[in-house]
Amino acid sequence: MAERTEQRIEDRIPELEELGRVGLLTSKEIRAVIKKTLALEYKIQRRALQKENFISYIQYEINLLELIKKRRARTGYSFKKDEIEYSILQRIHGVFKRATAKWSDDLQLWLSHVAFCKKWNRKIQLSKVFSAMLALHPNKPALWIMAAKWEMEDRLSTESARQLFLRALRFHPECPKLYQEYFRMELMNAEKQRKEKKEFEQAKMDLGEFSYSEEILNGAMARIVYRNAVQKIKGAEFLLSLLSIAKLFDFTQDLKKEILENLQAEYANDPLMWDYIARQELEKDSLPTPSEHRSKQSKALEAALKEERCCMVFEEAVASLPTEDMWERYAAFCLDRFNRKTNSEELKQKRLERISSVFSRAHELQLLPASLYQQWLHLLLGLNLREKAEEVAAAATRRFSHLVEMWEMRLKLLLQLNTDGVGPCFQEAFRAVKAKDSLPLWILCTEWSESVNSTPETEALYQRSLLATLPADSVTMKEKYIEWAYRAGGYKKAKKVFTSLHESRPFSLEFFKKMIQIEKEQESCKMSNIREYYERALREFGATDPDLWLDYIREELTHSQGKPENCGSIHWRAMKMLQGEQVETFISKYTLLQTGHL
Repeated sequence: MAERTEQRIEDRIPELEELGRVGLLTSKEIRAVIKKTLALEYKIQRRALQKENFISYIQYEINLLELIKKRRARTGYSFKKDEIEYSILQRIHGVFKRATAKWSDDLQLWLSHVAFCKKWNRKIQLSKVFSAMLALHPNKPALWIMAAKWEMEDRLSTESARQLFLRALRFHPECPKLYQEYFRMELMNAEKQRKEKKEFEQAKMDLGEFSYSEEILNGAMARIVYRNAVQKIKGAEFLLSLLSIAKLFDFTQDLKKEILENLQAEYANDPLMWDYIARQELEKDSLPTPSEHRSKQSKALEAALKEERCCMVFEEAVASLPTEDMWERYAAFCLDRFNRKTNSEELKQKRLERISSVFSRAHELQLLPASLYQQWLHLLLGLNLREKAEEVAAAATRRFSHLVEMWEMRLKLLLQLNTDGVGPCFQEAFRAVKAKDSLPLWILCTEWSESVNSTPETEALYQRSLLATLPADSVTMKEKYIEWAYRAGGYKKAKKVFTSLHESRPFSLEFFKKMIQIEKEQESCKMSNIREYYERALREFGATDPDLWLDYIREELTHSQGKPENCGSIHWRAMKMLQGEQVETFISKYTLLQTGHL
């Protein structure tokens, strides 16, 4: 091993001598480079290899390259690059190659090599890296796409990119992303050839041996990719993704027409298709008036006409496909247009009438999704239709009685409107909603009770909530219970609640911290009580929370009734109870606490 390492260092001597001769490194720096690289070489020649040592070696060599690059820029010396940089680059490639051979499953290592080759413009080497990487990781479509894009965009080799995509599709015949990028690549190639031909024609140059096929120029290769893709991959979403790519190019009218016809023929029962067709009406021109001469009134009229055409398509859609998903897309479109700013009061009114009508009709058909009821209520309240809002909220909870979100929405509305039916509505909600989902309702109910009911009634409600919710959810209610007790009855009440709950698991750390804070806010704050709270908290969380031990120690050091001599015992217990990384965290923070930095 030593002989091999020494040989590698000797091989560097001509390169280092050249660096010194041209003034890019001083003799002292050269000695430092030899010393450092010798240590790094020994590390990567060991029997028990570590990936970190290879990464350190590579990073050191890259830093050396960057230094030489800056020195060249400063001195203006641009010669002898083959003797200096080329040698270093080859060495880095060699280390990368050894590392990726040893840890071939480490994708990040491969990608680091790719990034290095790109940065230093090592095209031949990068092609080899991609080949080796894809041979070992053919199951990752993103790598095939990366390699093909590089061949197309950096090496300007359409044929190589095409071959990579075809090979990738053998491994992943049903990968939408591969087909999308292959489709895009063929369209980009057609566009590139069209530009080349146009430049030749403008320069009146003889094309000679250059021949441009009209079929290729019009996207014939992309059409082949499209037709193969739709045989393998079904779904309106995929077709629309290809259509959106085709729309980026101005020579794809026939291709776009074909995709659109297939979309309408094969996916007439897909709401996504109808949504796209309807929204396309917004992109069509309604008025032939030049844009610079259009008044605000004409713009509003044009917007109204476009939206009207969109809604006609949506109306056809909900008639032929009366589903919740279709109505949701119709309502989403109307909401989007309603929320857009306009100075035209007439257009505002039209949009309002339209969205109100869509909400009402979908609701009557019981096809309005739960997610849109909140927005409908917001709209009704904005129009000051309070009775209608209550009616809609009640209907929503009847239809979606199992959804806690619907009950929460209705209850918040009743609280906002300050109506008398809040209490019965809470009772109805608790009967309808499962215990595992009821936490938001109990939080809302106790908050409401605090403002309208007596203290005994509210306390009874808190106690009911602890029994009615799941153990994990009861943790939140315990925190709220002790907070309310302190607000309603002061320290004695809070202490009584804590005493009644301190053996009723599960707990949260915040539950104990709240009680500690309450104790510290008292004029006659007793350290014995604080110790009790900390001890109970440590019993539950001492094995996982080093900060809790540190807070306990800090309390003993700073409290007027504290006993600093207890800190050693607390520290010893913490070291015994904490596990793994928590021990190191505790030690470092305890050291900072001792030195006054925490």
